Amino acid sequence: MLVPVILAGGVGSRLWPLSREHYPKQFIPLIDEKLSLMQTTIQRLAGVPGILSPMIVCNEDHRFMVAEQLRKLEVESPTIILEPAAKNTAPADALAALKALAINEKAILLVLPADHLIRDNRAFHQAIAIGKKQAIKERLVTFGVTPTGAETGYGYIRSEKPTGIPNEIDDGALSVAEFVEKPNLTDAQRFVASGDYYWNSGMFMFTAKAYLEELGKFAPDILQACENSFRGIQQDLDFDRVDAQAFKACRSESIDYAVMEHTGKAVMVPLNTDWNDVGAWDAIWDVTQQDELANVAIGDVIVENVRNSYLRAESRMIAAVGIDNLVVVETADAILVADRNQVQQVKAVVDRLKRQSRREVTEHTQVFRPWGSYESIVNAHRFQAKRIIVNPGASLSLQLHHHRAEHWVVVKGCALVTRGEEEFRLNEDESTYIPIGMKHRLMNPGIIPLEIIEVQTGSYLGEDDIVRFDDKYGRKS
Repeated sequence: MLVPVILAGGVGSRLWPLSREHYPKQFIPLIDEKLSLMQTTIQRLAGVPGILSPMIVCNEDHRFMVAEQLRKLEVESPTIILEPAAKNTAPADALAALKALAINEKAILLVLPADHLIRDNRAFHQAIAIGKKQAIKERLVTFGVTPTGAETGYGYIRSEKPTGIPNEIDDGALSVAEFVEKPNLTDAQRFVASGDYYWNSGMFMFTAKAYLEELGKFAPDILQACENSFRGIQQDLDFDRVDAQAFKACRSESIDYAVMEHTGKAVMVPLNTDWNDVGAWDAIWDVTQQDELANVAIGDVIVENVRNSYLRAESRMIAAVGIDNLVVVETADAILVADRNQVQQVKAVVDRLKRQSRREVTEHTQVFRPWGSYESIVNAHRFQAKRIIVNPGASLSLQLHHHRAEHWVVVKGCALVTRGEEEFRLNEDESTYIPIGMKHRLMNPGIIPLEIIEVQTGSYLGEDDIVRFDDKYGRKS
C-alpha cells in the first residue's frame, strides 16, 4: 500500500505578486499553461506500481481549490486533510501517517511537496522503486538530488564515502552522514566538488509506523499533539478536519529537524534528474523556454533590446526597452520589478506588506470561491462593481446583507435566482434587484459558466456583511 502524501500548505511568498496567501504558487499554472504545480505533481505519479489515490495535506482556506483541481484531474477518492494552522512538515507528515495507519498498518508514505518540478518521470519512478525497498525494511528514506551546480538556495545531504566509493546500504541507497543547512557560495562549491553531497529535495518515503515511532523518540511532544488532534477527526463534506485546538498547541518543526537529523534509520536514494523547487522568479526563468536573447515573455509583452529577463503580464500590456537581467511581473493590482539576482529579497517586500496590513499580500482582485470566483472592477465610496463567475451546477449560499443592495445583470449563461419567496430564471441581458435585508441566492443551472455584473450600493460593502442561512459548502457567516 503506497500512499502519496502531497504537502500543499505553503504560501510561496518569494513568487509574489502572482503567489499570495489565498492563491499560493502550488495552485497556479506557473510552468504548464493549464496545470498547476500540484496537479503536475500528482500526474507525475501515473504509472508507479501499486500507488493509491493521493492524500493532500493543505490549509483550510485552500480546501475548495484543492478539491476542484483534483476533480479536474478526475482523481478518484482522494483524502484531503485540513491543517488548522501552519506547523511545518513534521506535524503535517504525522497527520498523514496517523490517517494511513488507521487504514492499513503496513502503509508506506511517499511524501512530496506540491510545488516541485521534475521532468524526467522515468528517473523519478526508478528512485521511488529503490526507496520502497528501503521503506519496507523500516528505514526512513530521503531523496537527494545529484547537484548540477553550486546552489546556495538549497540544503544539502552528505553521504559518507570512507573508501572513496559511495557508501551504499544496498539496492542503490546511500548512508546519510549529515544534513547541511543552505551554505554560502564557497561552501556550496566545495560540496559539489567533493562528490559527497546531494541537494536536499524535501521528498521522503517511509512506513507510517516507522515514522511515528521515530517521531515519538525524538519529538514526543509533536507526536502527542498530533495524536490528540487526530482523535478529534471529523468528516466535513470531502474533507478530514482534525481537532483545531489540539493541533494549534503543537510546535512548528520541519521533518529534517524533528526526525531525520537524529534517527539512525535514515538512508538516501540519489535522484539523477532535473529537479527544481521553483521557489523564486529566477528559478521560474531558468526552467521556462527562453528566446534567442534568453528572455521569457508571457502574456501581452513587447520587448526591444531586452536580454536575460523574465516578463509576465497577467492583465495589461508590458512594454520593455533596453533592460537586462530583470524580472517584471504584472498583475491587476501590483507590479514587481526586480534584479534577477536579487529575487530572494521579494520575501522582504511581502513581510513589509504584511506589517502594513495590505490586502495585496493575501488575495488578488480575482478571488476564488468554491462556486467560482468574483473580481472587483470598480470600488468607490458607497458603491462597487464586480464580475461574478459561477461554475456549472454551482450556487452561492442563501444569504442576506444588512448594509448593501445588489443589482445583477447576466452577461453570459443562465441564472436561477432566489429572491425572497420568488424563484426565477435570468437569461443574457436580463437583470434583477436585491434590496437590503432580502434573502437571495444565485445558482447556475446550465452547462457553461454563468457570468454576471453585480453593482453593490450601500453604507458598508465588506465581504463580512453576509448572513448565511443555507450553504452547500458548509461555510458559516
